[in-house]
Amino acid sequence: MDTRVLGVLVLVLALGVSSSAGEYLGLSKEQCVVPPKDRVDCGYPEVTPEQCNNRGCCFDDSIPQVPWCFKPLQETECTF
Repeated sequence: MDTRVLGVLVLVLALGVSSSAGEYLGLSKEQCVVPPKDRVDCGYPEVTPEQCNNRGCCFDDSIPQVPWCFKPLQETECTF
């Protein structure tokens, strides 16, 4: 099997096995560390982790009664 095909297969399998809680595709983990009381809803009922991430949002369904798809913290850069 070609090494590129094998690499893609491993990547697809790794993405398929990942849990739904705490998925941050394209975002840093730090951007998705938002206290539950400060989460700003970014999804809609029954949004999937993939759909949420495609909107540029964080997904974490480990805490009930708060938005599971929410806006990430904005990384700020200080310049003087």
